[in-house]
Amino acid sequence: MGHYERLSAQDSSFVLWERRETPMHVGAIAILEAGPLATADGGIDSARIAKHVESRLHLLPRYRKRLAFTPIEGHPVWIDDAHFDLGYHLRRAALPRPGSEVELKALVARILSERLDRGRPLWEMWVVEGLSGGRFALVTKAHHCMVDGVSGMNLLTLLLSQSADEAAVAAPEWSPEPEPNALELLVAESTRRARLGGAFARSVLLAAGDPAATWAQLAGAGTAIAQALDAGLRQPGATRLNRPIGPHRRVDWLSLDLAAAKQVKQRLGGTLNDVVLATVCGALHRFLGKSHEWTTRLDYRVVMPVNMRPPGDARAGGNWVSAYFLSLPIAEHDPRRRYDAIRNATTALKDSRAAEGIDLLTQLADRVGGTLLTRLGGRVIERLQPYNLIVTNVPGPQFPLYVLGARLLELIPQLPLFEQQGLGVAVLSYCGQLHFGLIGDRELASDLGSLRESMLASFEEVEILARSQDGLKAATKKPARARREHVLRGAR
Repeated sequence: MGHYERLSAQDSSFVLWERRETPMHVGAIAILEAGPLATADGGIDSARIAKHVESRLHLLPRYRKRLAFTPIEGHPVWIDDAHFDLGYHLRRAALPRPGSEVELKALVARILSERLDRGRPLWEMWVVEGLSGGRFALVTKAHHCMVDGVSGMNLLTLLLSQSADEAAVAAPEWSPEPEPNALELLVAESTRRARLGGAFARSVLLAAGDPAATWAQLAGAGTAIAQALDAGLRQPGATRLNRPIGPHRRVDWLSLDLAAAKQVKQRLGGTLNDVVLATVCGALHRFLGKSHEWTTRLDYRVVMPVNMRPPGDARAGGNWVSAYFLSLPIAEHDPRRRYDAIRNATTALKDSRAAEGIDLLTQLADRVGGTLLTRLGGRVIERLQPYNLIVTNVPGPQFPLYVLGARLLELIPQLPLFEQQGLGVAVLSYCGQLHFGLIGDRELASDLGSLRESMLASFEEVEILARSQDGLKAATKKPARARREHVLRGAR
């Protein structure tokens, strides 16, 4: 019998939501020194990179699988691509030397605007030569049904090493599993549904044996789901970035000093994520304020993905995330009040069970096993549009990394855009920097560079606030011992 792997409800939702206007891939731009990968003619040894990629693919099984769909239900499943062609997925491009970041961003925008071919494994890697300063870029995109924000750069992660002396090794042999035919899929899915029914019956019997514990579990789950629905079913205000989008993209990025961001956190309280959100909020205050789009009554809603993987979970692919919904005070003029409002809101979110409730609903969709429920949930979300913006913040390594001796300088993440979501912001920390990846609809976010400048100005404003006397007052609220330690650190 042929082999297949059923996509989870969360993974399959990204397949079902994809449209021409909303390609559902996650992107990343790695900018590197050429180093030992430079060739005599000034190019990059892409053959060595290809060999390196091939040697890692056995650690990422989904990178050799393609989508198929079950009979009747039409649920997506993974099957091995019997005609897998690495040369199709690895591509080369060159900028006119010396290539600028503006030219690189234009190329990346075109790459991220194109949907991945569903008849093949859902990923690509581009080697981009010709960057100024002896640099090159690796641009990757992988479908969101394969990866989430934590696992989204897993191919790049596997190519990277802490050692500058790593060499490419021989790839282990690979042979595809046989592809199941329609009858085999139908029989296997029917059997799976019967097992689900049996498991449900057994869980009902177990619950009946301990009604008190069952009631407590149901009450807790009900509370979590109610909080999730309350957070996710509120409709936000509208802005010019929250209109129907097209298939074409603009991208931009910027880097902020991670140590400076941590200083802000230490002086104003809260978390590094609060600093990121305050930076985004201040930028939107400027950016949307230029066209007088916000009022004091505008509820500007942000969704922040939350990693639900247990500590030490090492699975290479798939999605296991929930979300927090947060209203950003973009109409607030005072940066201190903006920061405090965000810090208070994120603190309250951590005490809520909304993220747990969303995760429970996702688990329910998996246990029920029906694509219909996933489609229904997707349509409800599309109609309600419960948020204006997605902001992700993923921690990365704080030490130098290399690809076959070529040092990684910057690593910029990029998100997909959903219907009527004309802007996305992804943040990744690496080696002392916070890298912000901005992506927007080409028409709605035609002035994306202006948002980039607003981000820089907003972060500078938060830095100034933290250094000011008002900022230092927050530190005086700490216990005396913590206050003395803070002063000593500042003296150093």
